Amino acid sequence: MVIKDMTAITLKDLWKEVKSEDDWLGEIGQRTLNLVKLILESSLEDELLEQLKACRYQRTEVRRGYRNGHYRRNLFLPFGVIKSIKVPRSRISYQSNILPNYQRRADKINKMIRAMFLAGVSTRRVGEVLNIVWGEEVSPQTVSNICCSLNREVDSYHRRIIPDNYVYLFFDGIVLKTKTSTGVKKKPVLACYGITQAGKREFIDFRLASSESEAQWEVFINNLYQRGLSANNCKLICIDGCKGLHSAIDIIYPYIPIQRCWAHKLRNVSNYLKRKDQEKCMAGAKMVYQADNRRQAVKAFNEWKSEWVMQYPRAIRCLENDLDDMLHFLDCPVSHRIKIRTTNIIERSFREVRRRTKTISCFNNSQSVDRIIYGVMNHLNNNWKDKPLPNFTQNI
Repeated sequence: MVIKDMTAITLKDLWKEVKSEDDWLGEIGQRTLNLVKLILESSLEDELLEQLKACRYQRTEVRRGYRNGHYRRNLFLPFGVIKSIKVPRSRISYQSNILPNYQRRADKINKMIRAMFLAGVSTRRVGEVLNIVWGEEVSPQTVSNICCSLNREVDSYHRRIIPDNYVYLFFDGIVLKTKTSTGVKKKPVLACYGITQAGKREFIDFRLASSESEAQWEVFINNLYQRGLSANNCKLICIDGCKGLHSAIDIIYPYIPIQRCWAHKLRNVSNYLKRKDQEKCMAGAKMVYQADNRRQAVKAFNEWKSEWVMQYPRAIRCLENDLDDMLHFLDCPVSHRIKIRTTNIIERSFREVRRRTKTISCFNNSQSVDRIIYGVMNHLNNNWKDKPLPNFTQNI
């Protein structure tokens, strides 16, 4: 038999000795877990020794208590599950700094579970995924309990001081189903979105309300005002056609121009048109907001009005009654106009909320709504942090 020279052995030859990738990777992982388990058990024994001030069976005047056997506990870590850790006990309970009472998972695991849930994975599926990856399943109730830790973050988010550096504000709402004591009801989530002069966009705040009435909007906006959003630098506020919202803004921010959303308005106009005339008539209406200035916009409107007023007087009145509010965006820089003439920028963000909540038929309570909405909006804000709108950065 010819023996190969050791200097001629290649890495390829060594890999042939490995049965499979899963075998040796799994072996390394299990060895690591066994080593961590050994270190933990040894550290727990030393900690108890320091607590009791005496070894086993040692008689001393400084002894603070007596041992009381041990119990077994599993610990879920990012690199695997350590099973059946031997945890010593004493007759007088004490708080371990190494392995706190009732801790079954590392903080990183809890954060990962929370992130998976906020990303759209159901509570049941979270447990299934963890079981596949680490061989340890987490119950849906445990996932819900972990996500309840968000309540403190949500409360802090609702109470924080808001910087007054937004030049454009957008207000809108999204309706979600929520369980109440009298059954399932649809409730709106009122939201505020802002853009700074540098093009930084941010969801400023949100609140679950009973309706989109003037009173509910006024409470929401006044809360923003009290926390610092005095809108001293704001040039324009964009809203849809909600009358209660318009009235509430007139009370809190009476001197800031209110821009009505062109997308909502043109949908209302099209409702008064016959299908065969919709394309041609709407093309003429769009010429109004595509004008370079207010004077040209008024001229385009008059031309459109003279062409269609005989056939569709109600469609004409629909736009004419709010024409002044529809043209405020023309007083702003040209590069900003495409973003501020509609509420599309905030409604695009609501699509992310819809994507996350479409698997949830109904929320159990207002706290669960707050957690989900906060998670989605916080994710969006983090993504936007270093990505300003190009329409705004071009002016700087």
